[in-house]
Amino acid sequence: MRCLLLAWACACMPSIATAQGALTDPVPGASVVAQEYLTEAKRVIDAAAQPAPHWNGPRNGPRAASGKRIAVVAEDLRNGGILGVVDGVLEAVKVIDWNVKIFDSGGMPDLRLKMLANALASRPDGLIIVGGDARALLPALQQFATRNIPIVGWHVAAHAGPVPGTPVAMNVSTDPLEVARVTALAAIAQSGGHAGVVIFTDSSYRIAQDKADAMAAVVRACSGCTLLEVRDVAISRSQELMPGTTRALLAGYGKRWTHALAINDIYFDYTAPVLTQAGIPNTAMVMLSAGDGSESAFLRIRTGTFQTATVAEPLNLHGWQLVDEMNRLFAGERVTGYVFPVHLVTADNIAVDGGNHLLYDPANGYRDIYRRIWQRP
Repeated sequence: MRCLLLAWACACMPSIATAQGALTDPVPGASVVAQEYLTEAKRVIDAAAQPAPHWNGPRNGPRAASGKRIAVVAEDLRNGGILGVVDGVLEAVKVIDWNVKIFDSGGMPDLRLKMLANALASRPDGLIIVGGDARALLPALQQFATRNIPIVGWHVAAHAGPVPGTPVAMNVSTDPLEVARVTALAAIAQSGGHAGVVIFTDSSYRIAQDKADAMAAVVRACSGCTLLEVRDVAISRSQELMPGTTRALLAGYGKRWTHALAINDIYFDYTAPVLTQAGIPNTAMVMLSAGDGSESAFLRIRTGTFQTATVAEPLNLHGWQLVDEMNRLFAGERVTGYVFPVHLVTADNIAVDGGNHLLYDPANGYRDIYRRIWQRP
């Protein structure tokens, strides 16, 4: 991907691209550059908002291993993204005929290692981690590795694929930086290049901080936009902290705050009610999320309640992919490393690809493809 030379910012930021397209190099001249950047931003988000592409993932692989026991350690099942992935895992293991035991850390740091210890004590054949940070959990994960228990995860590192320096053979994810950039570009395009932005993140997770940094870089590159603040709020405490945080930001920035960007939809579950109580019109505050496409986010987008977009992950598909990657490890094969393209959900496309069921579930036949790979009816 080409580096977008931001002439008006005198800086070169990482590529702004999706699997569908990339921004082109602007021409000299501040006003022309700004307009071309806005035009190209609209092109990129329009491409990201297209219906799910045809399946371009694996079509071949080992048949299903039989009788496997899988431990699933979830960071916090209150998080819609994590819950959606776990639901996908449960759907897939019914087809592949494995047994699963779920351990929920509840978003509590002191429970993460305990849940992993409990999972190890259950004597699983494989471990799936959903959420969390693989490097922070490394001491506990090494105990699985010493027993030759394969590990795959979802959103456990900043990039998809094997996690270097850990026994995690595959981190299933879309490209988090592209998710973040498309989200920020959507805010710029929807504002006509005049967004006043607050970004919400949770710095205790590397993937969250990287997404926030990527969104901030895109906003700073917009000559007519203002990055008001990057606010660090623990996801696990969002219900407790977001109402007061929202009121404080409204008091501090007033009408200058026009757009809220977040690394996860859950922040907006507790922001929207405060905005309503404060009498803020739906059109006066625009919320966009860089993941994960929760039911509540789909409802807000559908009803036009502040949120206009979410870069939704194919959570159920990712659950199936986790099971397939694990099956490959059981067979002594390498993981696929497959990364699904970024997809922007808006009011214009929310009715397709599972949107009527309040989730992003690509209509590309992935279930039937995995069944054929596993040789399961």
